[in-house]
Amino acid sequence: MAMKSEGVGSRVPVSAANAGHGALRSVMAWQVLSALLLLAMGAIHLYLVFNGVGGTLGRLFVLNAVGGLVLAIAIVVLRGRLLLVASVLSTLFMAGTLLALVLALTVGLFGIHEVLSYQLVPTTLVVESIGTIVLVVTIALVSRTLRGSRGQSRRIRI
Repeated sequence: MAMKSEGVGSRVPVSAANAGHGALRSVMAWQVLSALLLLAMGAIHLYLVFNGVGGTLGRLFVLNAVGGLVLAIAIVVLRGRLLLVASVLSTLFMAGTLLALVLALTVGLFGIHEVLSYQLVPTTLVVESIGTIVLVVTIALVSRTLRGSRGQSRRIRI
């Protein structure tokens, strides 16, 4: 077992919980970053609704903004397995939104053909691409943390 000096002449064993404290801070940082990118995605869609996008597409953009807000809150508030579920759902949501934009830019989607020069399209492509990558990293970190804590609890019971 690793030893760590806690005071003058004192040797205190480092527990696995203390060793993993830095990993938990890392997961929290990725959670916050994920939530910010989800909020940015939702804010872009809401901005577009307030600046001329209407009809069915406008309603879908409002739903996107609400979904981004709900998922951002879930990413920050939830812990454990529920955080993993929220992270996976957020990744699917972000990647699905990105895919819809790419389809609208290339072949069209539901009769909507988008152009790269339209308002905030390049920004949206960047935000959603980075958001998808950040959320995948968040999933990996949360999974690793859950596997580590599950193994830790098994060792304690023995």
